[in-house]
Amino acid sequence: MTNADGATDATVTTAAAAPAARLEPGQTAPDFTLTAVEPDGTEATVTLSELTAAGRKVILYFYPAAMTPGCTTEACDFRDNMARLGSLGYTVLGVSKDPVAKLQRFRERDHLSFPLLSDPDLAVHKRYAAYGEKKLYGKTHVGVLRSTFAIAADGRIELARYNVRAKGHVESLLKRLG
Repeated sequence: MTNADGATDATVTTAAAAPAARLEPGQTAPDFTLTAVEPDGTEATVTLSELTAAGRKVILYFYPAAMTPGCTTEACDFRDNMARLGSLGYTVLGVSKDPVAKLQRFRERDHLSFPLLSDPDLAVHKRYAAYGEKKLYGKTHVGVLRSTFAIAADGRIELARYNVRAKGHVESLLKRLG
């Protein structure tokens, strides 16, 4: 099923879409620990299970590459809606394969107000099925699948969206979560 922002719900799966099975609402979100660039520019380690154990809900979104047009649009959209997402109790985490130094430049250039996590070996991307085959201009490529997950404080996935469009995605997400 395609959503208002063009995303496909997790219930729609294709065998070749990703190396791992797509995650579905109700499943336990795979735990991870990654290096993050915090909004103030410091580096930290972020562990999903520590956030949820502290009672935090998480919006975890995967994007292909920092400082590209679509990823900038999406990141700025999250930045501009932090108060609305926060009022629903969510902490936003952006994940890409980019090295920490590039994430620092991205945070600084676009004044991003949420942690950016570095997953250079794509291990977390693959656990979330956010890496695999995708079509681009009619050709099949292997790469990062722009994907977003809402994770409840109990560590379970509330919402899983794959192949989302950068523009309008956060508004659609807010309508679904609110």
